[in-house]
Amino acid sequence: MIVRKLRLQRGWSQEQLATLTGLSIRTIQRIERGQSPGLDSLTALAAVFEVSVSELQPRQEQDMHSTTPADYDEQEQKALAYVRDIKAFYNHLITYLISTALLFVINFITNPDYIWAFWPMLGWGVGILSHGMHVFELFSFFGPQWEKRQVEKRLGRRL
Repeated sequence: MIVRKLRLQRGWSQEQLATLTGLSIRTIQRIERGQSPGLDSLTALAAVFEVSVSELQPRQEQDMHSTTPADYDEQEQKALAYVRDIKAFYNHLITYLISTALLFVINFITNPDYIWAFWPMLGWGVGILSHGMHVFELFSFFGPQWEKRQVEKRLGRRL
């Protein structure tokens, strides 16, 4: 993951990094997913990023007692979680659109006189709307500030 972090800090794509290092794009992808790179790959990456080879080695190889391959600070963890939530929302939205279209096609083929596909579209649409409001924090009734206040209240502390 450190390779990904260094690459993103410089604003490079995987293709650009592959060109600079002489490695294949697939190799860059595997390394960023946590697969252990070979010494030649590490040397090429270290030269491009201007760091030592030991800084690029996964944490598991540096410290066998480590439980995670890369330690993230709290800000990075929150950013990754937010991006995953957005991705999940868009996947949900795409599934909704495709399924709804398919239901309308089935509806018009089987019974064009009564449009029953409207009802699942409406119900699922409410779910999509709720999911979007949660992900994009449009209404944050139970957001981080509320959680913090509740924790402090339970611990008997004042804010």
